Amino acid sequence: MEIQSVKRSGDTKDALIESKDQRWHVRNRLTLVFGSNDQEDLESYIYTKDGKVQFKTIRFHQAKSKAIEEVLDNAIDEFYRGHVTEIHTTLLADKKTVIVEDNGIGFPLDKIEAVYTEFRTGSKFRDQETDSKGFLYRTLGQNGLGAAATCLTSDLFKVTVKHYNSKKEQTYTFTDGALKKKKTAVKTFRGASGVKVEVVLSEEVYKNNTIEEESLRKRILDLAYNNPGLTFTFNGERYKYQKGLYELAERINKETAQLIGDDKYIYETEVGTVKKKKAKGKIDFNISISFDKKSDDRERFISFVNSTPTYDGGFHHDRVRRIFVNMIKEKLERAAKKEKITLVDNDVLIGLTFVIGITMPNPRFESQTKRKLVRDTHLEKGLEDFLQKNVDKFIKKNKEFMDIIVERAQSRHRFEELKEASKVGKKQKKQRVEKLLDANERKDRSKCALFICEGDSAIGGLRSARNKLYQGGIALKGKPLNVTQASINDVLGNQELADIMASIGLTIGLPIDPDKMRYSKIIFLADSDVDGGHINTLLTNFFFTYWPELFVQGRVQFAKAPLFEVHTDKETVFIETPRQLEELKKKKDIKIKEIHRNKGLGEMSPEAWKYVLSRDEFTKITTSDMKSSKEMLEVCFGKDTNLRKDLLLDEETLKKEEKEKKKSK
Repeated sequence: MEIQSVKRSGDTKDALIESKDQRWHVRNRLTLVFGSNDQEDLESYIYTKDGKVQFKTIRFHQAKSKAIEEVLDNAIDEFYRGHVTEIHTTLLADKKTVIVEDNGIGFPLDKIEAVYTEFRTGSKFRDQETDSKGFLYRTLGQNGLGAAATCLTSDLFKVTVKHYNSKKEQTYTFTDGALKKKKTAVKTFRGASGVKVEVVLSEEVYKNNTIEEESLRKRILDLAYNNPGLTFTFNGERYKYQKGLYELAERINKETAQLIGDDKYIYETEVGTVKKKKAKGKIDFNISISFDKKSDDRERFISFVNSTPTYDGGFHHDRVRRIFVNMIKEKLERAAKKEKITLVDNDVLIGLTFVIGITMPNPRFESQTKRKLVRDTHLEKGLEDFLQKNVDKFIKKNKEFMDIIVERAQSRHRFEELKEASKVGKKQKKQRVEKLLDANERKDRSKCALFICEGDSAIGGLRSARNKLYQGGIALKGKPLNVTQASINDVLGNQELADIMASIGLTIGLPIDPDKMRYSKIIFLADSDVDGGHINTLLTNFFFTYWPELFVQGRVQFAKAPLFEVHTDKETVFIETPRQLEELKKKKDIKIKEIHRNKGLGEMSPEAWKYVLSRDEFTKITTSDMKSSKEMLEVCFGKDTNLRKDLLLDEETLKKEEKEKKKSK
């Protein structure tokens, strides 16, 4: 099929074809080389003055940061080659002039102009180049763009090279993006060899050529943590670390920082495009974590590849996260089945910070900014090998961390159950409660109190003595369910607890709504014996588990029934304890005619019932420390019987000590 010709009306103009030199291109298309030329918000971290790490949103200028980093990266590459031991960086008082100096071997002086003014000029293009041990070199720069791009976008770029092999030095000064240049005569130098670069970025290109001091200090510190043993200075401050990125993890959280592993992976590969030859590659891994068991934040990564921060993550983030999570979940599979829970990734990852350092030959990034790493087959195999070996060791020595993951899954599972329970509870709340002896008040239910009584026989006494307008009652059969060891479905299926919730207007999974509560006070009324005390604590456990705010508001109370009814020559006295009875007997102005002991609520006289129910307030069950209260209820009603044994033994020890003190007196 032939292409159709088009009839065009009027004059047609050819497109203007232009050729631009590399200076014009980098200055006008800066984002292609250095990334965004605007301030952006970046989720990152800062190093605080008190030696901590603070995660926060920072203002970040990608292009300015990368332009200065390219000069620093050249010095780091020389460290990788074994030539540099110190890198000094200075930001002058004008906040625009940055000086970077290393003590490497420099390079031939006749190459200075080309290295800093021409793209595709450098020493790192040969990916197959190996060191004296036959390993491929690891570098930060591979494209011959970085330092030249910095020079071409600078108002001032002054470089002094002291070449170790020739013992000669020379200084070039490039101004206005290398439109102008001058050089000194070659001369012999004394002292340390190396390269010194002084740079002032172009105000025309970068809009604002001021360098943020804290941002530059952060980059120097990052480099120091990434390169243990290498000395850095910034404005006279000295940084040198021996344990590398693990020390950064410790700076995040000294107590929980752990080194997953510091190891290497060696592989064999073919290099060269035409004539293939064998070479060895070495990838160094340093991975640490710190975890905050109280945090609800999602996982964070601080990661570097050949000392370059990979802000946007990439392949290494994905593989570390996936393998770490899978190994943890696999190890906890049996515990999850036992607890009838399902583990999800967030159960493992919440509160974790991964600190990852990878040094490898020929890393591949998405762009010149090097913010995101792409997949590499050798890196993939190396990461799997490293993590399989080291995460297993981490699991074995971190039982507390594993327990926290199970607890998170239990809490999440319980939350999901509570959501379902709230739907069932809403239906139950509308059902009529057969056993409820309801208060008659209709307009203002905030004046009403519900008595939860032990046994049906107690309701009879309550019925005759209560204030019918404001006092209601409901009876329990035996002891309430221990909700700590029961499932949500068990609680919802328990008729007595369902009746109590419906009577009051409470729904599991939903916070209390005072305006919708049918009773503003919940009062326990049980026999004055051990069983009665147990019932009160089981009810306390039930209400505290699902609506702890009731206790903060003082809505849960208990009424103490009189243990004795004492008839005297003057009146009937109601006594709650044997000690009070003994004190009454000692009174000389009272003659006791009869003492009646109430074994339970069912044996109380109508007068005793009126005595109990006539009070405006009863003993409030409150707490000043919700966490401690929850822990104590877990001790009393949880599955771990050893906790209860320890508590009882402690009480017995205290009793013995008190007896011994009394004897000594």
